[in-house]
Amino acid sequence: MKIRIAHSPDSDDAFMFYGLASGKVPSQGFEIEHVLSDIEALNRAAFERRYEITAVSFHAYAHLTDRYILLPHGASMGDRYGPVVVAKTDGPRSLKGIKVAVPGELTTALLALRLYDPSVEYTVVPFDQIQERVHAGTAAAGLLIHEGQLTYADEGLRKIVDLGEWWADRTGGLPLPLGGNVIRRDLGGDRVTTLSRLLHDSIAYGLEHRDEAVEYAMQFGRGLDRSRTDRFVGMYVNDLTLEYGQRGRAAVERLLGDGERAGLLPPVHIEFAG
Repeated sequence: MKIRIAHSPDSDDAFMFYGLASGKVPSQGFEIEHVLSDIEALNRAAFERRYEITAVSFHAYAHLTDRYILLPHGASMGDRYGPVVVAKTDGPRSLKGIKVAVPGELTTALLALRLYDPSVEYTVVPFDQIQERVHAGTAAAGLLIHEGQLTYADEGLRKIVDLGEWWADRTGGLPLPLGGNVIRRDLGGDRVTTLSRLLHDSIAYGLEHRDEAVEYAMQFGRGLDRSRTDRFVGMYVNDLTLEYGQRGRAAVERLLGDGERAGLLPPVHIEFAG
């Protein structure tokens, strides 16, 4: 059976799926196809059930529970770090009265931003164009995800707020759940169980063979050198990625619960495969 695994073209996701992509983790008879696309496109595709396994934002997951189940492996969580709102050094110092360029309506970055400031004004821009818009002055501030969180200062931009830090302070130290991997409900229990184990084993392989997995991931780093690729991978592929654990699951419940209470999300019954 052919299984399409869709994820972002980023070094952390590449690291996560290296074991499967390289064949170091046997595919147990499945034909695995890796599909790379930006997270907002993946969020939209999930509403059509386009891929058997896909990365989605937790913001989007709240609207997809009739189609997909969360896999217990593969989460990206910011542990006192996360999406960053930046401006030029001579730009605004707060969000008051400005419009922020954001990477998508269904991103968790935007959900967190709206929890941080319910009155925030924003405009959607492809994630890899946000820094350019801020530099050009066509956006007063930008909400950065992916490697932009590490490189913005080098590019002459200044932080207004790190939403991962804000979230940790708000919740007593919980990580900020940004994205997770989900699997289509219609695959059935046995396939879901086997594929869940494959994903777990792929993540574990990368963590156990870090040098070769980072080497592979570097081609997806969009300008990051090896040191920063390794740092970025460590931020978003770690023990919480291998298994949510009680702390990770509590963070997901808190995020989606806060979103519901703020009127930003529907009521959500969180369901993990297995």
